[in-house]
Amino acid sequence: MKLYGEAMPAPNPRRVRIFLAEKGIEVPEISIGMRQGGHRSPEHLARNSLGQVPTLELEDGTTISETVAICRYFEVLHPSPPLFGITALEQAQVEMWIRRAEFRLMVPVGMFWRHAHPLTARLLKQNVEFGESNREVVERAQLWLDKELADGRPYLTGETYTMADITGQTTLDFADFTGLHTPAEAKHVIAWRERMAARPSASA
Repeated sequence: MKLYGEAMPAPNPRRVRIFLAEKGIEVPEISIGMRQGGHRSPEHLARNSLGQVPTLELEDGTTISETVAICRYFEVLHPSPPLFGITALEQAQVEMWIRRAEFRLMVPVGMFWRHAHPLTARLLKQNVEFGESNREVVERAQLWLDKELADGRPYLTGETYTMADITGQTTLDFADFTGLHTPAEAKHVIAWRERMAARPSASA
C-alpha cells in the first residue's frame, strides 16, 4: 500500500496524514513533486486521471482518490478511534461539518490561491479581481464559524474530535500560508485552532 501525496502546505494530503496519525496507522507516502509537475506525469495520471493528490494505491494496484474517500476506507478497516461518528446523528453531523468546511472555507481559500496568489500565477490564467474578492468571503466564513463555536463546544461537532476538525484545521492552516489569516475578533475560532495545533497529529 502506498500513498501518493505532497508535503506541506498542500492541505488535502495533510488531511490524510493527520487522519492516519490519529488512527496510529503508518502508510508510506511518496511525494510526487507538484511544483515540478509530477501530478501531470504519465505515471501519476495512470493512477488518477485528474492528476490529484492524495491518491492511495492498494496492494493489488487499485487506487482510491478524494481525501474523504481515502479516510473512509481506513475508517472501516480501523474503526477505533472513530473519526466519522458512531450513531446516525453523529455521522450526519460529521458529514454536515465536513461539507461546511469544504464549501464555506476551502472553496474560497482555493479560489484565492488559484487566482490571486503569485505562486500560482505561472501555472494558470488568473482572474485576480475574482481571486481577491475571496478575501472577504473567507473572513465572513470565519466570523460565521466563530458564532457557531461561541457555545463553548471544543470541536466542530461537539465533544468529540472528528474528520470535520481535520478538514477545518488543514484548510485554515493553508489559508494562513496564502495570507488569509483568521480575524483577531474571531476568538472562538482562534481558540479552536490552538486546540487543534496542540494535538500531536498536527505535525503530520
